[in-house]
Amino acid sequence: MRNSTIGAVWGKSEPWQLEGYRRQLEFAGSPAGKCGGDSCSQVIFLLLLLKEKWVLNRMQQPVAGDRSTVVPLLYPSQTSLAADLHYTHRIIEDPEWSLATVPHLTELCLQHIVHNFEKNPILDRLLPEHQRKVLDRLSTGLPLTVTANLISNEDYWKRCCTERWQVCDISNYGDSWKRMFFERHLENILKRFIPNTTDPNQVLELIPLCKDYVRKLEVDQFLPPVKVDQKEERDDLSDTGSEFGLSEVSVHHYDLGVLITALPHLEELHLTYGVKDCGMNFEWNLFNFTYQDCCNLAVAVKMCHNLKVFKLTRSKVDDDKTRLLVRNLLDHPCLVELNLSHNLIRDKGARAVGKLINRSRLEILDLCNNQICHLGAQALAQALAENSTLTSLNLRLNCVEDEGGEAIGRALLTNTTLKSIHLGSNNLSEPTATLFSQVLAQNTTLTSINFSCNHLGLDGGKQLLDGLADNKALTEFDLRLAEVGQETEYLIHQIVWANREAARLGSLQHPSTKPL
Repeated sequence: MRNSTIGAVWGKSEPWQLEGYRRQLEFAGSPAGKCGGDSCSQVIFLLLLLKEKWVLNRMQQPVAGDRSTVVPLLYPSQTSLAADLHYTHRIIEDPEWSLATVPHLTELCLQHIVHNFEKNPILDRLLPEHQRKVLDRLSTGLPLTVTANLISNEDYWKRCCTERWQVCDISNYGDSWKRMFFERHLENILKRFIPNTTDPNQVLELIPLCKDYVRKLEVDQFLPPVKVDQKEERDDLSDTGSEFGLSEVSVHHYDLGVLITALPHLEELHLTYGVKDCGMNFEWNLFNFTYQDCCNLAVAVKMCHNLKVFKLTRSKVDDDKTRLLVRNLLDHPCLVELNLSHNLIRDKGARAVGKLINRSRLEILDLCNNQICHLGAQALAQALAENSTLTSLNLRLNCVEDEGGEAIGRALLTNTTLKSIHLGSNNLSEPTATLFSQVLAQNTTLTSINFSCNHLGLDGGKQLLDGLADNKALTEFDLRLAEVGQETEYLIHQIVWANREAARLGSLQHPSTKPL
């Protein structure tokens, strides 16, 4: 009877009450409670019930993020039995519940580093395998102030390049993804820079981040300043009037001086002053390379002591601007290639370039598509006769005519360094071919000559063929559209092909020992 009463009370008790009962039982079973035999058995029985009740109570408590099955009481009442018939097999589902184990502490730390990299970049202190995991997860949109001088991993910069540009050929960037990113990033800023509108700090703040990685800049667009006061539209002018009738308007472009002098490793500079994709907004002033632009550029190039290649093309460079550039390039310690093609250079500009040939280390000179006539060609020929460094000269699409062609031919009778010369489309005829037949018979250095699109004639072709009879050096000779006759052109081609085949076999027998 006593036991059943105790069980009934026990089943209705709350957890806080059970704790009180437990303490009372502990006291009753202690020596201080003076427990008798019958009392001891009751104490043991109640302790067992306490343990059972406590275990069941813990099992029935819901746990967040977990699935559990409701367990029926060992001593249920009739009311609980009816409820158990309905809820015994119920499963509480958590849509986010997973069997995956808790990540390792190392993994959690790496996740924290990645998520907080911008505020607290930690990389060098990590183990190599942990560094790789962090770099693979870092966003390519992190500020360059964080990543530029901290991350050298090429895989990270490869992701930066491929996510930004569709075409990525690292062979043009020394097989370096990081170099490609910074060069192209800087080029894009320069192409979009609008004087008096764009904040110059966009360029200045980038200099300390990219100066160690930029070795070449190719900028094929310079935007002019935006007009503040729009004047009334002028009457329509013809192309000739628009090009030559209007005075030069002040549309000075971005001054590269501060940038170029701050890039210690810059070796190549390719520039075109103009606007791409201007569409219906076309104006001739958009393509003006002003004298002030030329002054700024000339000073900057002079201070760039490691510059090896300088290309300024399609920029309306005339004689005055050519002479200004040449004055600042004289005695340059490293310049080996100069390209001023597709400009407006005439004889005075050519004479200035002739002076540069013998006061520099130039090896490649490209003056294609200018307005050089025989006087300019004669000045170049005089410099060529005394030169010992130039290996390639391109005068295509000028108008040197026979007077200039013969002067160059006489210079090649003594020159022993030039390997390639291009005189295509220069209005040359038989007198030039006659002199070059002597060059072919005596010169053993020239390997490539281009006389295409001239008027050498049948007799001129025959003389060139005679000059080639004992020549073993020439491996390229372009006579397309030179009017030398089909048979003569074929015979010349056979001789040149034999020379080229002999040179190929010789290179196989004596491979170059120069490092790649």
